[in-house]
Amino acid sequence: MESVSDTREVAGSGREQAGDTAGTAAATGPAAGRAAGRATKHAGGRRPGETLTREAILAAARVCFAERGFDATSLRRIAETAGVDQSLVHHFYGTKENLFLQALELPGKIEEAITAAAQGGLDGVGERVVRAHLSVWDDVSSRPALMTMVRSAAIHRAAAARLRETATGILARALGGVITGEDAMLRTSMVATQLVGLAMMRYVAHLEPLASADTDTVARHYGRAVQAIVAD
Repeated sequence: MESVSDTREVAGSGREQAGDTAGTAAATGPAAGRAAGRATKHAGGRRPGETLTREAILAAARVCFAERGFDATSLRRIAETAGVDQSLVHHFYGTKENLFLQALELPGKIEEAITAAAQGGLDGVGERVVRAHLSVWDDVSSRPALMTMVRSAAIHRAAAARLRETATGILARALGGVITGEDAMLRTSMVATQLVGLAMMRYVAHLEPLASADTDTVARHYGRAVQAIVAD
């Protein structure tokens, strides 16, 4: 829940955005005023500075939500992490809820990686899928969005919905060629629980020695469990 001071700042930022760039500079200081000026539209479309600012805010939001969860993350904290004035967070994304929803957008590489792992046929697919799953989580550009989703799924409906979509959508499409039969969706869901559980304990809870085990060892052992479900 946002504090009273946060609420006042939100109201203040709304009044600032109604003025011109010079008004913003006077209210928030020269540096923030110049940033706000760069973030405005002009006849030729969005300026490069605006795109960079939006991306910086979204990247900072993913880091903050991944580390602290939705409730414990304030727009002020996100602005500080991004190195911008809080009024710019409101300008680009409006509310914390809207920013959170955009932070939940998963990178396309997760589906690409699992799909590629399934291309080799049924033999050994369990280990390949686990290895692909770990490769995406080990990618520093992908992990914040995944961490945000997994960490927040138990307390935020949007995150839970995105997690279900990953399990029933992305995995179903990626593994459709190897998981077949009347109970295909059930087994796909069971593979999802294996992968999400692995990610939770390795990357969120940092369960040792799993958290520090090398990829080959984890993929070899854990792949057997996934293989048993896929090949059943």
